[in-house]
Amino acid sequence: MSNKNEELIEIITKFSESGWDVIDSISQAWLNAENNSKELISAITQADAECGSCGCEFDPLYKRALVLLQGA
Repeated sequence: MSNKNEELIEIITKFSESGWDVIDSISQAWLNAENNSKELISAITQADAECGSCGCEFDPLYKRALVLLQGA
């Protein structure tokens, strides 16, 4: 497994454990290999728009996950 895949899995795992309904269940579905990358990208984009500059630990993760997903 490449470092980028490992990084992406780590980020998506954090999203799945966040407790935020915008990204948690869709992230868990992706981790369960439900082939929902388009839906996941949409959810992360929404999360970034709503919370991407609040100063929390997730702010840079939204942007990085989008880069990794679009390159996958």
